[in-house]
Amino acid sequence: MELKDKLSALQQEALAKVNDASDAAALQQVKVEYLGKKGIITGLMKEMKSLPNEEKPMFGQLVNEARQAVEAAMTEKDTELKDKAINDKLANETIDISLPGRQFNVGSAHPLTKIVEELEDLFIGLGYEVVEGYEVETDYYNFEALNLPKSHPARDMQDSFYITEELLMRTHTSPVQARTLESRKGQGPVKIICPGKVYRRDSDDATHSHQFTQIEGLVVDENIKMSDLKGTLELFAKKMFGAEREIRLRPSFFPFTEPSVEVDISCFKCGGAGCNVCKGTGWIEILGAGMVHPNVLEMAGFDSEKYSGFAFGMGPDRIAMLKYGIEDIRHFYTDDLRFLEQFKAVEDGGSEHVSQ
Repeated sequence: MELKDKLSALQQEALAKVNDASDAAALQQVKVEYLGKKGIITGLMKEMKSLPNEEKPMFGQLVNEARQAVEAAMTEKDTELKDKAINDKLANETIDISLPGRQFNVGSAHPLTKIVEELEDLFIGLGYEVVEGYEVETDYYNFEALNLPKSHPARDMQDSFYITEELLMRTHTSPVQARTLESRKGQGPVKIICPGKVYRRDSDDATHSHQFTQIEGLVVDENIKMSDLKGTLELFAKKMFGAEREIRLRPSFFPFTEPSVEVDISCFKCGGAGCNVCKGTGWIEILGAGMVHPNVLEMAGFDSEKYSGFAFGMGPDRIAMLKYGIEDIRHFYTDDLRFLEQFKAVEDGGSEHVSQ
């Protein structure tokens, strides 16, 4: 048959051109020439009308087989050309493996963030809930709900940033405790820690800042005693400063706790013998604490005859300064990379005390 012979010749011709194609563009040209919408092999289908009806199915099958043969050859050739291009590129390019690699700067947690996270992990492990609150507070929750009415002289201890007569930057995280107690509607237990920034009108120097961090804890339930507070603080001291640490409670005054105590830990540097860190006393003041004042419980809707509790407050800034040997609190807030980079070693398992 003349068309069959013509198809066979075109197939061989197309395969030869596929084989001779030197790049992807030449291969694409062969595809368009023979298999495109106006391609030579595609055009043979239009010539079937000249064949007898009994020969048309057979010829259509032969055309499809020719197309498939050319397409298969093109696929194989395309892979061959791609492999050749890669091999040529590898042969012509060289990599000097003696050159130093690129340096990627990796950051680390800020020392205050690290301390806060350590404290959160410790107290979460003891069943505490982490609760955060507003940095702009009302006078009521910052003072009055904590047994500090407007005429109370203890307000002078916390010189404040007032925005209006009733709004101020919080001076401690205790408002979070007051709001949490109020939200529980007189039903215990309550077991929370409250981390966050606080603000006081202080002159900035090596040990004071107008902005600093604080973590306060609160436990309220039936039959909570001073011994529960002491046991909690002993565990905190040993976890943060070493298993050998001891604590000492000294009478103090806070309007929202009664009785109130200042908490000291035995000096981790001299072991109690006396040194520059503990100022020769063998003890380091670390936080304030006490039993929740009945007035605070009553204002939040708790029956002070049924419920009791303890509260404590500490400064992660001070803990970090003691733990890492930092002498100036301002280092935490000036974002000096020379200072911050020292704590990469701590994160990588290096020394706990960073020299200045």
